[in-house]
Amino acid sequence: MKSLLIRWGVIATSVWITDLLLSGMTIRGGVTGVLLVSLVFGLVNALIKPVVTFLTCPLVILTLGLFTLVINSLMLMLTAVFLPQYLQFSGRWDGFFTALFASLIISIVSTALDYLISDGG
Repeated sequence: MKSLLIRWGVIATSVWITDLLLSGMTIRGGVTGVLLVSLVFGLVNALIKPVVTFLTCPLVILTLGLFTLVINSLMLMLTAVFLPQYLQFSGRWDGFFTALFASLIISIVSTALDYLISDGG
């Protein structure tokens, strides 16, 4: 249970930092909004992303894994569909490119935080 809460905190911190860095991504509701968005994003990644990745496996292999960036963006946009009052994207193609950059930043920040936490513990 402790590791699950730590992972949720890492995702929440990554989402918050991404919100600060990208002007096209807006999270409303303060800390509650960030925690709720990170919770739903984690659930979407745990439940829906494996199915989508499996169904698009040939495309992932063909692009040497780069299509996973598109999958991550779509999972973030799906989170915005589930929580339109808390998470919004603006920009070209209904925010797809913003979601692409946001998913990239979230991945980088959460990987760095995971490394720092595991290195310290």
